[in-house]
Amino acid sequence: MKKLLILFSLMLCLLSDLKSQVKDDGKFGISLSGFVKYDMFYDSRVTQSIREGHFMIFPEKEVLNSYNEDINAKPSFNFLSIQSRVLGKISGPDFFDAKTSGLIEGEFFGTSDADVNGFRLRHAYVKLDWESFSILAGQFWHPMFVTDCSPATISFNTGAPFQPFSRNPQLRFTIKANKLNIIAAAMSQRDFQSNGPNGFSSVYLRNSLIPDLHLQFQYKEDKYLFGFGGGYKSLMPRTITTKNITTDIRINSFSALAYAKFVFNDLTLKIEGVWGQNLADYTMLGGYAVKSFDTTTGKEEYTNLSSLSSWLELSYIKNIELAIFVGYIKNIGTDDNTTGIYYTRGGNIDYQFRISPRFAIISGKTKIATELEITSASIGINNNNDKGKVINGKTVTNIRGLVSFIYNF
Repeated sequence: MKKLLILFSLMLCLLSDLKSQVKDDGKFGISLSGFVKYDMFYDSRVTQSIREGHFMIFPEKEVLNSYNEDINAKPSFNFLSIQSRVLGKISGPDFFDAKTSGLIEGEFFGTSDADVNGFRLRHAYVKLDWESFSILAGQFWHPMFVTDCSPATISFNTGAPFQPFSRNPQLRFTIKANKLNIIAAAMSQRDFQSNGPNGFSSVYLRNSLIPDLHLQFQYKEDKYLFGFGGGYKSLMPRTITTKNITTDIRINSFSALAYAKFVFNDLTLKIEGVWGQNLADYTMLGGYAVKSFDTTTGKEEYTNLSSLSSWLELSYIKNIELAIFVGYIKNIGTDDNTTGIYYTRGGNIDYQFRISPRFAIISGKTKIATELEITSASIGINNNNDKGKVINGKTVTNIRGLVSFIYNF
């Protein structure tokens, strides 16, 4: 990891030096930016989260001990700076009349809880931009995470699990027709992966030989943005069964989203709705389950677990920021009855909602912000004989208080 950090630092220094040497010919250049972010947060109960509680997804279910005490009703706090990041935007000569650019961004969020403070790659891509067409090749946000219409919460979860949250290696094509963009992308998985027999892994998508596919239509003006799209994903959870028999059975799933943004001077409204099957790799509730099992060969057939979510955010930003985020997600259940084996994220959650107001003071490059995040979830058990619907739900609530200091450069 230290070698990676040294290499990255040397690369940035080299590119900066290269920029100063050839600045006059306008062919090469790099601009550095990023921010330092310090977060202090308190949680009222144990949560399902990433990186020592930093990225909170949902509260843990009620678990009673012999004294009828909920052992997950335990508060905690943490102070972290691991979201701090650096970004380099690179420009260069044209490629067959296309404007060329590149981007490298990293942060100290690590790749797992065991790697907290570790440097990791967020984005790295090459972009070729013609007047009416562009190609992006590299790692960037999944198209389901719409960068022009995403929550601006202080919390790093950015609205997850109500908002799709995933970065993927991808090949993305954009057709630009006046104010309409048509986006088509093919993606693999890296840091955000599907669940399966071996836990969360990219191997199930790789084994399928079919990338994650997405098509989206987006209409954009200065003060308005509208869009909708859909995706297709095919996983092969096993290539060899527990009986040592080869298998090529897949689980195929679909997803869709629609969104809009309205800007009224200093006031901005964003809304989005998402429906999807097997959304675990988007940091949302969902996944799939085993619907049948052949005791002779060990071959499994699968069924999707679907969810429906919506969120809105209203914000006022000037020298201060006043905003509120509201999200809701519902577990719809599976397409078929199941055997009781589930490969999901939060598959036993019936529904979840969040209300999250925030306030910030902004001056120059500095922002001091506070946010209250109230997240409630009804958690029960899956009824395998009724298409995996959650029954006997018990509502639990986590209240997170967050204070952040952010310095942009």
